[in-house]
Amino acid sequence: MSTPGQEEHSKGGVYSSKGKEFTRDSSYITTRIVAEPRPGTDDHPVEPGRYHLVAARACPWANRTIIVRELLGLTDVISLGAPGPTHDADSWTFDLDPGGVDPVLGIHKLKDAYEKRFPGYPRGITVPAIVEVATGEVVTNDFAQMTLDFSTEWKQYHRDGAPDLWPEHLRDEMAPVMKRIYTEVNNGVYRCGFAGSQEAYDSAYDRLWTAMDWLEERLADRRYLMGDAITEADVRLFTTLVRFDAVYHGHFKCNRNKLSEMPVLWAYARDLFQTPGFGETIDFDQIKQHYHIVHTDLNPLGIVPKGPDLSGWTTPHGRG
Repeated sequence: MSTPGQEEHSKGGVYSSKGKEFTRDSSYITTRIVAEPRPGTDDHPVEPGRYHLVAARACPWANRTIIVRELLGLTDVISLGAPGPTHDADSWTFDLDPGGVDPVLGIHKLKDAYEKRFPGYPRGITVPAIVEVATGEVVTNDFAQMTLDFSTEWKQYHRDGAPDLWPEHLRDEMAPVMKRIYTEVNNGVYRCGFAGSQEAYDSAYDRLWTAMDWLEERLADRRYLMGDAITEADVRLFTTLVRFDAVYHGHFKCNRNKLSEMPVLWAYARDLFQTPGFGETIDFDQIKQHYHIVHTDLNPLGIVPKGPDLSGWTTPHGRG
């Protein structure tokens, strides 16, 4: 959901006005990829090999899609393109690929896929995005719906034993949990980092830590957010927790304490990190480069810190 252009406060969000709180732009391309396209819609059909997921490892919103793709075993069904951790004001770019060109789409900039479908596309060029390989056109950048559809619409292509990340019998209970995680934690760290006044920052800080304390308490008597099995809710929380000590604690001033100083959340996060499909999607160097180089309004010299020590992620978690 990170977006080039208008500096970081529109990488998925904008300041409502100077001195006010960070407000996220939540308008996305709502086209869906579904098993049975609905008549009269712009739905696209599920089809192996037809789509290319463009998802930067540095971006927490894109990281969700990479994790779910791994957990469900869709790696041979939906190809993955990985932009570099930094981008210019115009677009995410494929700096990590030979010649700076995505090998599947043959483009330098993700913007080309947006413009192919929507000439003069007026909004930010966000990741994650799914692009149709044959046409080179972006299909959707609706990150929240994307992973739910991976779980439900692509089910016939899931690996044997794939987890049910969006279990039907838990959806009514999961929805408010995921909403609170999004508003208070996933977006809450950004609300702290890009607060436009002391008052806005103080309010954002208090909201974040109220939610973090709630999570510490909730996870004290259950292994995962919804009980004994990993769900979409855990994926959504993990991508913020794994970035917390590396960037949010200092860079975004979320510094009441480190994640590693919260016994339950720290053990829970390590448990997920050490679960296949989670930790191998994380590149701490790319994460730190993205936040400290791209956010020139917060870090004008672009200096990337060498710390903190992140070796603790592989230590025993005791949650089994």
